Amino acid sequence: MNETLQRPASRDLTGLYKGDLARAVADEAVWQRQLELLLESTGEGIFGIDLAGHCVFINRAGAELLGHERDSVLGENMHWLTHHSHADGSRYADRDCPIFNAFRRGDSCRIDTEVFWRGDGSSFPVEYSSYPIMDRGVVRGAVITFVDITERKRAADALREAKEQLEQRVAERTHELQTALTQLRELSAYTHAVREDERTRIAREVHDELGSLLVALKMDVNWLDKRLSEQSNREVHEANAMRETMRGKCKNMSRLIETAVDNVGRIITDLRPSILDHQGLWAALEWQVQEFAASAEGAELACDWHMNTSQAPSPNDAMAIAVFRIFQEMLSNVGRHSRATAVSIRIVANDASLAMSVADNGIGAPASAFESNTAYGVMGMRERARPFGGTLAIESELGRGTTFRLTLPFTLTAQQSLIEVAA
Repeated sequence: MNETLQRPASRDLTGLYKGDLARAVADEAVWQRQLELLLESTGEGIFGIDLAGHCVFINRAGAELLGHERDSVLGENMHWLTHHSHADGSRYADRDCPIFNAFRRGDSCRIDTEVFWRGDGSSFPVEYSSYPIMDRGVVRGAVITFVDITERKRAADALREAKEQLEQRVAERTHELQTALTQLRELSAYTHAVREDERTRIAREVHDELGSLLVALKMDVNWLDKRLSEQSNREVHEANAMRETMRGKCKNMSRLIETAVDNVGRIITDLRPSILDHQGLWAALEWQVQEFAASAEGAELACDWHMNTSQAPSPNDAMAIAVFRIFQEMLSNVGRHSRATAVSIRIVANDASLAMSVADNGIGAPASAFESNTAYGVMGMRERARPFGGTLAIESELGRGTTFRLTLPFTLTAQQSLIEVAA
């Protein structure tokens, strides 16, 4: 009875084992099929290698990218088949291969600076990743995925070439602009030099021609007035009235001539101060300060000034006229725009440099006002100072006045620059 009962149980257990095994085999076949479909469906090349570097599997995309039949790749050493040389054709030792190092040292990598070689001997730039295959903590091989990045490289090369061309064009345009700016500054310096030469010529002509004529005319009028006065005591009474009228006219003409002489002198000084030619820059600056201080007293403007140039050399004519005109423009700004009640003037020079400042307590202005395209006075001062290595600094604040500071080095190069431009 017991045996009868046990036998069927024994047969059922055997059948159960066989059924589980069949299902396991079927499941593994399904899994392998799914894995094959997965590998075949990707556009990336994928292959696996064992510890000897031999290919154990490769998908269709990988075989096509390498230019081989899939069956012919299996069992081949993948390094010597497709990774044997660098892009320049030099040999690539397998000991240096990142793919093999994936299973040798358990390292993973991602490389996009190398090439793979096709079956026909051509190469293509590739981006590949290599990862070790682990089985219970033991490395069994490596799996490699790769893609052809020829188009990416071509696009990158085109982009780099376009960037280089653009940089070259920008450099060329920058050079052209710098050249144009240099030419413009040279032209500006030349214009200043020509303007000063023309002013000097006009001042001399006015002094030599018109000034001497007015003086001679004044002498003749005075002589005529004197003769009329002498004759008035000898002539008859009825002619006295006419003579007195003529004397009055002579005196009026003399006053007009004196006014004309004064105006001619002022025009000559504005065009080209003679003191600048005869006594030099330092005497001209002192004279200008005294003239401004005298006019400031009448305008109720307190003027405090200090000047020390005893240790300074005498600059050449080009530098002297540039400094003098800059100083005139500084004082002109105080007189015309500042509405100041006090101004402080400091001029200090030694054998190395000149430092000049004009500070007022006027209405001031925002910094943008001095950088404006219409700030011609400021631009003129800076352009006059630039050829000599000079700098003009301006400090100003609304309601707190303005300070102009000129710093100019005394160097041979700086002193000669404007002369060379003008020449």
